Amino acid sequence: MAREIVYLLAFKGKGALEGDEWEEIFAKCIGADWKPSNVGLDDVILGNTAWGAKTVKATKPSSQKKLRLISGRNSPNYSFGEQNVSGADPTFIGGLVLNIWNERVSSIREKFKHLRTVVLVKSSDLSEVVVFEFETIRYDLELFRWEWNKNNNLVGYDKSTGEHRFTWQPHGSQFTIIEDVPKHSLLIKIKQPPKLDQQTILDTLGFDKSWVTVIKNS
Repeated sequence: MAREIVYLLAFKGKGALEGDEWEEIFAKCIGADWKPSNVGLDDVILGNTAWGAKTVKATKPSSQKKLRLISGRNSPNYSFGEQNVSGADPTFIGGLVLNIWNERVSSIREKFKHLRTVVLVKSSDLSEVVVFEFETIRYDLELFRWEWNKNNNLVGYDKSTGEHRFTWQPHGSQFTIIEDVPKHSLLIKIKQPPKLDQQTILDTLGFDKSWVTVIKNS
């Protein structure tokens, strides 16, 4: 994994690692197939297991205790025809939002015995990354209470602990799940490699102008 990140740093010359690149790197590291999906829960497949891959920025990944994972767009309007959601009964709307998530998870579990999420917590320059994974689960609607906050976002709390677990934004229907970062997470520190020289790469490839055909559109 570190080798793949070092190569990316050397090639790009900057600490930019996008979500699809992380999916591809993780798949390559475990010998799995990378098959980006619209659902985003089964982008990486190996045997009877599927993973959804997420990236999150953090100033210091090794010190991060909790994360907000953007987990799709859950629209009660689109899924249930519920048009007036903002300011409506929070318990009712929260139940619809969780139902959409649960159905999504169930549809993937019909195809795979195991469904997991793998998370890369990254610093801005990729000098430090933390990796962990966990089982992707359905949520029991009865275990959470919901309320609208001052920003008109719907917030879900664990009834037993009072912990903030979900945020749903009516504008855009973005659904966010708050996860704890496990203590046993993998921590990798990476030295910044020198950027690969463009001309050297082209020379190594044996690049020639004959490779390119310029066509003028009429």
